[in-house]
Amino acid sequence: MRILIFFLLSFLTPTFALAGVKIEHWTAPSGAKVYFIETRLLPILDVQIDFAGGGAFVPAAKAGLAGLTRNLLEAGAADLDEEKISGRLVDLGARLGGGADSDRASVSLRTLSTQAEREAALELMRTVLSAPTFPQAVLEREKGRSIAGIREAETRPDAIAGKRFAAAIYPDHPYGVSPSVDSVSAITRDDLVAFHRQHYGARGAVVSIIGDVSRAEAEAIAQRLTEALPSGGGDLVPPPVKKPLRQTIKIPHPAVQSHVHVGLPAISRSDPDYFPLLVGNYSLGGGGFVSRLMKEVREKRGYAYSVHSYFAPRKLEGPFEIGLQTKREQVDAALKVVDQVLTDYMAKGPTPQELAAAKKNMVDGLALRMDSNAKLLGYLSAIGFYGLPLTYLDDFPARVKAVTIEQVKAAFARHVKPENLVTVVVAAD
Repeated sequence: MRILIFFLLSFLTPTFALAGVKIEHWTAPSGAKVYFIETRLLPILDVQIDFAGGGAFVPAAKAGLAGLTRNLLEAGAADLDEEKISGRLVDLGARLGGGADSDRASVSLRTLSTQAEREAALELMRTVLSAPTFPQAVLEREKGRSIAGIREAETRPDAIAGKRFAAAIYPDHPYGVSPSVDSVSAITRDDLVAFHRQHYGARGAVVSIIGDVSRAEAEAIAQRLTEALPSGGGDLVPPPVKKPLRQTIKIPHPAVQSHVHVGLPAISRSDPDYFPLLVGNYSLGGGGFVSRLMKEVREKRGYAYSVHSYFAPRKLEGPFEIGLQTKREQVDAALKVVDQVLTDYMAKGPTPQELAAAKKNMVDGLALRMDSNAKLLGYLSAIGFYGLPLTYLDDFPARVKAVTIEQVKAAFARHVKPENLVTVVVAAD
């Protein structure tokens, strides 16, 4: 019955107003930064802890270490093996989640907020975080799975294109390094233990809590989860990003369609140009069928079924990318159109009508992007990890509405420089 109730609650999502989301923030005695939203609409508690433990902090020779460390936290902890951990979660109707990307590693928990279930789930999360055993047998199993996945990906043009594009726009930087058969094979259990000790420390932890608990209870939860963590962490930042030189890389492949990526390192998450670029990109290639790239590349010329552009901010300069697939015999023509659209957009910016449509979509769609505890937890953790203002969600509509055409043009000029654009084409003639 407990499990049935939990899954029924999982499908019920409270709706939050666009304004008035009260975020409280403090530093726990352990040194962890804590961000908290109290909501009593459902008897559910969501917790996420983020660490500066992503791939950017791993040497190229051990690429894949960040992901394996995160994934093996639940493979064994203290006197529990992975089967016992999984069984306890089922008994409690709770879920552990999370993952690792370039910047951060995260562990999340969703549980009922009733005291017995909550206390047991939090104790399990604490154990997984602070006392992982990294069993050798499980490590070998997961390394084998990872290596098999890498070998399979090396046959797919989309995976090849993504890997080569990252390496090309981030030369000699960990953002551009992808796990390889050799790097994963080289990872040892000692590497996981050392990485956990260095990067999963309380002083570098960002704890996000949302749900059916009080401020005092949230304070106790944050301290309980982080007081037994290693003493490492702190203000860890990846090395500086170097901009690449403009180039076109063509990679042979027998695929019928060419896979194309165009872009460069562009913007960090804390950059003041974030909103002009976010709003501007909607009209360029982020707005689906209303975007210029889609109209010019697909609708007018039929060069591609889909074409898109996006900014993906990170702790440092994350990528700006234009992507599409097209028949290999027309890839040069498609690239000419992409280049012309981008050049024209950077020179003139969006039209007043495009800008108004972009603003309306982003403001009107905000409610749907934060209409549940789980979605709001994503925003809360980003606010904490990237050091965004506590009023970010309240300010979002006004910041979007304030963007002007001149601001879009100026932001694109600062961050999308033609001399740094890299083009990667897989399945090129």
